[in-house]
Amino acid sequence: MTPIIFSDETPKGWLAPGIAAPVICILLFAVSMLPFDYGLTYLGFTDANGSPRGPLGFCLLLASFIAVGLAVYGWVRWVEKRSLESVGLRGEQRFKKFSIGLAGGIASMGVIVTAITLTGGYRAAHLAPAFASPAALGWIALLFAGFAVQASVEEFVFRGWLFSTVLRRWNTTAAFLLTSAAFTFLHLSPRTSLLMLTMTFVFSIFACAWVARSNSIWGVMGWHTGWNWFGGTGFDVPITGLESGLPALAVKLVPVGPAYLNGGGHGPEGSVFTVAMLTVASLILLWLARSRKRNDAPRPGDQTQGDAR
Repeated sequence: MTPIIFSDETPKGWLAPGIAAPVICILLFAVSMLPFDYGLTYLGFTDANGSPRGPLGFCLLLASFIAVGLAVYGWVRWVEKRSLESVGLRGEQRFKKFSIGLAGGIASMGVIVTAITLTGGYRAAHLAPAFASPAALGWIALLFAGFAVQASVEEFVFRGWLFSTVLRRWNTTAAFLLTSAAFTFLHLSPRTSLLMLTMTFVFSIFACAWVARSNSIWGVMGWHTGWNWFGGTGFDVPITGLESGLPALAVKLVPVGPAYLNGGGHGPEGSVFTVAMLTVASLILLWLARSRKRNDAPRPGDQTQGDAR
């Protein structure tokens, strides 16, 4: 029996073969994002490596992610002809689920930078310097909206559409691996360290395990938003190798230890602590999802008893 997630509705259009879905995902990203990326570089808002120049560059990167989101939305509605519920935008109390995930992402980033600091990877320099600048606080608020769009689009594309598509065509293991491989490939660059690539792959496994457990993407959208936003604005350190150019919202941290502790130019995401935390969290979520499936499975004799009644 083909495994299903989010919704058991039957697509009325064409559903790509499992092995082809990651390729289609990468192509949709390339076709949607590249024109905006080249345009932002040409206008001077990003550098030659695609890194934003200051908070305005960060905010303008939204155009690329919005384009990707619209491209995948169009694919879902007009090629596969299925609903948004079938790609994880489903369930009740959506704002509550997003908010709980958001708080979890912020808390997780706080735990990671605290662990790095306590083990000698960061030195605390200044407490909450952003509050001395109303302009900086305004940019930090705008970046929250920006990270919410960026993270939500990534979860919609990868853990919503791609994960559910491969799962319908193949099996759970293939869905986890192919989704995470495509996600990691699209974060690949010549400057990306092996530890950072490992973290990216493990993060995707964690996010897939989350949606497999919760049967929606609202919570992991919130977690991803909180993680990126607090990592990018809370400590004046890079997030995924990108600098916001803003003073720290919480505390300015100065890298002083080895790169495997503080992530070097990648920021705390490139730390061994992040890989360890996401690995443990993934195993817990996978165990919880497996336990729920086992508990929900019909027990021998249930049907017979039901017929007798």
